[in-house]
Amino acid sequence: MNVMTKKELLKTLIRDFQLREIPALKPRKLEIPLHLNKVITLIGVRRSGKSSILLQAINTLRKTVPREQIVYLNFEDERLDLDADELDLIVQTYRELYPEQDLSQCYFFFDEIQNLPKWELFIRRLDDSISRHLFITGSNSKLLGSEIATALRGRTLRYEVFPLSFAEYLGFQGIATDWHASHSRALINRAFGQFLTQGGFPEVALLDDESVRRKLLTEYFDVMIYRDLIERYQERNVQALRFFLRRCIEGVTSPLSVAKIHNELKSAGFRIGKDTLHNYLEQANAIYLLMVAYKYDPSLVRRELGDKKAYIVDNGLISALSWRAGQDKGKLLENLVAMELSKQGLELLFVKGTQECDFVVQQPNGAWLPIQVCYEMGDPATRAREVAGLVAACRFCDTQTGIILTMDEEAEWQESEITISVSPAWKYFSQEP
Repeated sequence: MNVMTKKELLKTLIRDFQLREIPALKPRKLEIPLHLNKVITLIGVRRSGKSSILLQAINTLRKTVPREQIVYLNFEDERLDLDADELDLIVQTYRELYPEQDLSQCYFFFDEIQNLPKWELFIRRLDDSISRHLFITGSNSKLLGSEIATALRGRTLRYEVFPLSFAEYLGFQGIATDWHASHSRALINRAFGQFLTQGGFPEVALLDDESVRRKLLTEYFDVMIYRDLIERYQERNVQALRFFLRRCIEGVTSPLSVAKIHNELKSAGFRIGKDTLHNYLEQANAIYLLMVAYKYDPSLVRRELGDKKAYIVDNGLISALSWRAGQDKGKLLENLVAMELSKQGLELLFVKGTQECDFVVQQPNGAWLPIQVCYEMGDPATRAREVAGLVAACRFCDTQTGIILTMDEEAEWQESEITISVSPAWKYFSQEP
């Protein structure tokens, strides 16, 4: 495709979007600032709703800004095959369309911009000399983070976008969070059971057909592997990569042993090094397919080198890709809690010694909060183990309060001068923090 043809395509895409009505979208908690004179960056797993948040922002802008001053391009469109030296065609094309417009008053929205070569230099030029109203999205925290840090020092504001939180899921389902009304409480409880197994990808949350949900989630996983990992990182050992990721899903919430998976791959006839598997883990984390929890330690070095656990970005993927893990409600609940905490911007840490505690998170006020996850506490031995682990974690972190999240139980008492609060996870997460 020559330059003139590419310009004509850009004109068509820009004008078609400007003339298009954006349908009403389900609201998300995140509302991005529109007039901050910063490059607003949305990063998150595929299909988590980044594009919808951009479209919501554009709908808001259209109330006060002429459509001609808003440019939206989605670089997942295979027709937008621009080389690094062709990115300025976007600005040239806009100037040809609207020669009278002041470009400094234009708003540029670029979806999945990581697909473009040297995109960060293009954004830097735009920000330097064209417009201070730039909005970009991408699906790789490492690539976008390093490129932004290099080219856009201090000029960007970054937001992470995850699949729906439980509070957002309730909003999508039109359920009010009134715990005291028995009807509302029953609806919340039922919705939590669905959220536990189906997850919170926005498109999936609106589907009723279970077989379609599973098929769609499997497609999400395949696209992440092929578009975000294989194409981006030029990975050739596709079978080993798939095996590694499926093992992470199968063993969700358990200590992650790269050495054990390496031995399993060797036994299956794969020739692959441990360093490659560590790269797989880092890359899967970068595309938000999984989140890594570290063993709590005041030393950052020991934390990085110590035990780790892997949590999957959405419970729907676990249910769709692993029958065994998808049937384990205890694992699903712990993974759900991990992701709800991540959606609040909290780093995932755990305590492991003679006693164990599932999570220790540092709250915005700096205080540490130990959290145990227990599907049900009816068994005396289970109850004693969970409480002992929580008390030990509270002492380790020098805090007086710990929480146990369950499916249905609720209580509070003092244990060895520690306040133990037991709360249903659906109640704990049904309201935004």
